Amino acid sequence: MKTKMMIVSMLMAIFIAVTSFTFLQQPKPWPVPEKNSKMANPVKSDDASLKEGKAIWSKDCSSCHGKSGKGDGTKAAGLKTPPGDFTSAAVHAETDGDLFYKISEGRGDMPTFKKKIPDADEIWSVVNYMRTFK
Repeated sequence: MKTKMMIVSMLMAIFIAVTSFTFLQQPKPWPVPEKNSKMANPVKSDDASLKEGKAIWSKDCSSCHGKSGKGDGTKAAGLKTPPGDFTSAAVHAETDGDLFYKISEGRGDMPTFKKKIPDADEIWSVVNYMRTFK
């Protein structure tokens, strides 16, 4: 009887640990103020913008988010919050304003880039480049 109780207790402890870990790994919602969400991208998604966005991405973003935006960069495993998969339908459903806000403001492991990339048009070019991830 004691053995059965120990096994049941161990199984419950494992279940609780796995459930807690899974819950903690879920990304927290990242609300964007409505005025920012509705911002239109003023930078045309042309060759020049995509080239600029790719260069900035390679320098500042790919180490966490990966070369193709799948969240598999070399630093991703060391982050508290998974960087996310920018090829996903959920990310593609976000507005350009949402992405611009998140890049500019940052949160948690995601640093703010409004000082590192002070030219807003360059951030908009990164948004344009992110739209190419499939």
